[in-house]
Amino acid sequence: TDRTVLGFSQVSGVVKGVLDEETIPQCELILIAVLPQHAIAYFEEHAPMISKDTIVIDACGTKEQVCKECFAIAQSHGLTFLGGHPMAGMHKAGFKNATEDLFVGAPMVLVPPVFDNPALLAKAEQLLGPAGFGSFSVTTAKAHDAMIAFTSQMPHIISNAFIKSPTALGHGGFSAGSYKDLTRVAWLNPKMWAELLMHNSENVLHELKVFIHEMEKYKTAIENGDTALLEALLEEGRNRKEEIDG
Repeated sequence: TDRTVLGFSQVSGVVKGVLDEETIPQCELILIAVLPQHAIAYFEEHAPMISKDTIVIDACGTKEQVCKECFAIAQSHGLTFLGGHPMAGMHKAGFKNATEDLFVGAPMVLVPPVFDNPALLAKAEQLLGPAGFGSFSVTTAKAHDAMIAFTSQMPHIISNAFIKSPTALGHGGFSAGSYKDLTRVAWLNPKMWAELLMHNSENVLHELKVFIHEMEKYKTAIENGDTALLEALLEEGRNRKEEIDG
């Protein structure tokens, strides 16, 4: 249970205590790291307890709905809320799989309520300093969700679908790095990812259609025995990777 995990984390020295009506007003920074709908509900319920000097940042994988509702909650209570998304994670969840250096060197995306307050961004970066992020990016919730559909959500869908091949059952002894890289995130949290994908359905559907369109080209080339076309498609992909990532 959550209480059991909390107790174990306190014994381990990772957590000092419970975040409640007594400790919430004392916080300089509050991080809301739960599913999107729960994040909105948590902020709405606890907003009256939060100090006007506190910065509140969520850690949800989608931003449009969370930011829209939480910006409104913050404004109505005179609070400061920023959308946040740490670009690092693991395929295994829970406190037992936590590592203290998960965010060291990783990018952190911030979505501020306004874009003409550099002091607020500087303060947020300073408060997040102990996590060891390697860089900070500032963007809009809309731009974030469009990009994250490609960089994060599509890889999870592709990995999860790819592993369903019956051939996968006998892969032992035949797989190396490419298999491990492609299937690592198939081991996901279904409840969390279903909610994230549904929250960002328009962008995800766009990327799915692009991917399926491209896959059809490879399928057609192989079906038709068109080696020249297949080579051209592979060359195109290799060149795109070089262009994007150098």
